[in-house]
Amino acid sequence: MSIRDEIEACLRDAFAPSVLRVEDESDQHIGHAGHDGRGESHFNVHMRANIFADMKRVAQHRAVHKALGDIVSRIHALALDIGA
Repeated sequence: MSIRDEIEACLRDAFAPSVLRVEDESDQHIGHAGHDGRGESHFNVHMRANIFADMKRVAQHRAVHKALGDIVSRIHALALDIGA
């Protein structure tokens, strides 16, 4: 299973989002820090879920990082566009 697929599965299980798009943007970072040539290092997540309605932005990001667990330590960058 790819890291992208792992991220998507974790987020679906944790938040039951109405919108979820996980984009592997590693190819846009070739030659930059954190890109080791293997890919799957830079991701952009666009997600909407009702659970985020009453959460401040920092709490939303912490919840996502907690849901992803050790995946976060296996990648270089994770951009989050999340909300209700």
